Amino acid sequence: MLVKVARPGHYQVVGTTLDDAAGEAFDKGAKLLGLPYPGGPALEKAAQRGNPTAVRFPRACIANRPTCFSFSGLKTALLYHLRRHPEALSSPAVRADIAASYQEAIVEVLVTRTMEVADPHRPLAVVGGVSLNGRLRERMAEACAERGIPLLLAEPAYCGDNAAMIAAAAGLGLGRHGNDALNADCDPQLPLPLPLPTAAL
Repeated sequence: MLVKVARPGHYQVVGTTLDDAAGEAFDKGAKLLGLPYPGGPALEKAAQRGNPTAVRFPRACIANRPTCFSFSGLKTALLYHLRRHPEALSSPAVRADIAASYQEAIVEVLVTRTMEVADPHRPLAVVGGVSLNGRLRERMAEACAERGIPLLLAEPAYCGDNAAMIAAAAGLGLGRHGNDALNADCDPQLPLPLPLPTAAL
């Protein structure tokens, strides 16, 4: 997702995925390539030995949703490429080239869409599990440096789990919007209350 954050509790979603998220694209691509789980780190490791221009995978651009993402077509393109070239999986060098090319397609789309909405006068934070990817960090740093945008990246140890973020968000709203019982059912799509009361900030 691409989210503009005015302050805690004040968010504007300006771009999101229309199908698979980037993390899913990494994991599914890794599975197709016969790489172990978790797929993201395994694919990145394989890609480090490959040529990112070896295979030209598609970069989806939705005409009426220029800041949104779509990775399902990329995953399908990888599937068809492997069907046409079944021998690829038996060659570590060829598999590395495919992994590098696939990773580059994901990273390029993430960087391009992000730069389309990035504010040159405000820091850009890249967060979540995919932010651990070294190639994404490298390309995002290059793009931000070209535009003079301060880039905020968490230490790798803090990129694998968003439980702390969820706890922090809950802490901000605790007791201010009514409290749920401890046996309340979970809802992974539940939005944060907008806006949080000023006193909570």
